[in-house]
Amino acid sequence: MSTIKAIIVEDSRLARNELKELIKGHARIELIGEAENVDNGYRLIQENHPDLLFLDINMPEKDGFELLEMLDEVPITIFTTAFDEYALKSFEYNALDYLLKPINEKRFARAMEKVEGKLNDKNEVPSNARERLTDSSQIFIKDGEKCWLVKIGDISHFEIVGNYTRVFFQDESPMLYRSLNQIEGKLPEECFFRANRQQIINTNFIHNVIPWFNGKLKLTMKNGNEIEVSRRQSYLFKDKMSL
Repeated sequence: MSTIKAIIVEDSRLARNELKELIKGHARIELIGEAENVDNGYRLIQENHPDLLFLDINMPEKDGFELLEMLDEVPITIFTTAFDEYALKSFEYNALDYLLKPINEKRFARAMEKVEGKLNDKNEVPSNARERLTDSSQIFIKDGEKCWLVKIGDISHFEIVGNYTRVFFQDESPMLYRSLNQIEGKLPEECFFRANRQQIINTNFIHNVIPWFNGKLKLTMKNGNEIEVSRRQSYLFKDKMSL
């Protein structure tokens, strides 16, 4: 059984030591690094590509949510917090779980069962062995006071808004503060397609394709959105979809 590579990002040395003692009771978890602030945590994650992140929410200078915003791909995340309001709020962010400090051993064990179950459900190349994301990769989006951890495969399309990108999934359409070109280079090529200069679509969300003016195509997505494929891209789309 493969090990679960874990990183701790937590400003309290006492809390880091507490987590390390709990981790010792779970042979499958391999602690590969720890950091006391967001910037050091970011470097550790970029260098080591962990499977699991233990992340304190409330830290000085930058908080845990700011760290997630910095990442192209977010590992499985368990929030650690001393504050109930943060613990409850974490569920809005779709984190796998949260641990309230001081951390109870049984509660920690239940969280690890969730981690193992999630990893056992995934059958993908490790992130450090690939450059692109997969359907099961997740990204973090913060727009105003609302935040989401979103699986790439759940996103129907991306759309340029000025220098940034709007992301469409379920009934949500928050703004991601990155350019569409930055995002495009990371998306899985097998299901994402550049429909035009403004939009990238997930072909798994196409409901209907109809011929449009001047050799173009018009797509109706499962969420009801209509997207026009440029004439040049229409030729590529037909080839990609064997139309």
